[in-house]
Amino acid sequence: MLKDLFKTKPKYITVKSEQDFQPWEEAIEKKEIPDGLWVKCNRCSQITYNKDLERNLKVCPKCGYHFRISSKERLALLTDEGSFQEIDKNLKTVNILDFPDYDNRIKKAVKSTDLTEAVVTGEAMMNGIPVVLAVMDFGFMGASMGSVVGEKITRAAEYAIRKKLPFIAVTASGGARMQEGIMSLMQMAKTSQVLNRLAEAGCVYISVLTDPTTGGVFASFAALGDIIIAEPNALIGFAGARVIQQTIRQTLPPGFQTAEFLLEHGFVDMIVPRKDLKSTLTQLIKFHLNGGGVDVQ
Repeated sequence: MLKDLFKTKPKYITVKSEQDFQPWEEAIEKKEIPDGLWVKCNRCSQITYNKDLERNLKVCPKCGYHFRISSKERLALLTDEGSFQEIDKNLKTVNILDFPDYDNRIKKAVKSTDLTEAVVTGEAMMNGIPVVLAVMDFGFMGASMGSVVGEKITRAAEYAIRKKLPFIAVTASGGARMQEGIMSLMQMAKTSQVLNRLAEAGCVYISVLTDPTTGGVFASFAALGDIIIAEPNALIGFAGARVIQQTIRQTLPPGFQTAEFLLEHGFVDMIVPRKDLKSTLTQLIKFHLNGGGVDVQ
């Protein structure tokens, strides 16, 4: 109809009740919504204003789903403001096997994340207590572990040994980096070995497993914490559920490879919501230090 051409476009978004809700694309024209203004929950489909989601530490206010966050966001969450001092920032990956297109993938990852590799390491204060941190960033090639990632984690643990400080690793990874072949797999042994020396030095090691922690990272340093913490509903495991099911020819139990399943079966020590992670880590470190005869207020 000709009169439809002169209809006034709505200036505001109409929020419908849950039972009346239609898919976002049907409710309003996409061009009416600026990119990045709203975020849809991967679990419950709740649509949340991006600023509100950020204020809630990127946790869905309806169902508690924990969105993945970058290493920079994680460090801001865990460390006292302005206290983080990065180490080994200039270590960069070399395409030692001349793997096709690997150099381009690294360049794209560097550009998109503003990082030099998939893990950030350094010393910081956590509620006034000095700690050493290794925080993985899934945005950098799925935080796959190549030779530089393994080297940075090893050096961070050695730094903790020299300084006699607690070591905390926050993992999020798809596993070993196939572009580096056996050099990548060697990092599993290297990172595991340095943790033995860390334990011999009397330094506590806390592993924080976030979504997802899989493959060679899970099968090495991520699984070796003196204390293992997981974020709610994090995917944790070595191989994919489909591969395991096809291999053992058995139906896997519900919730297999979730943080909650692993807590129930004794692999994870505790599940901690993101908002409580810093305070929980602080209390655990204080408990360890007091147990070692150090008075921490």
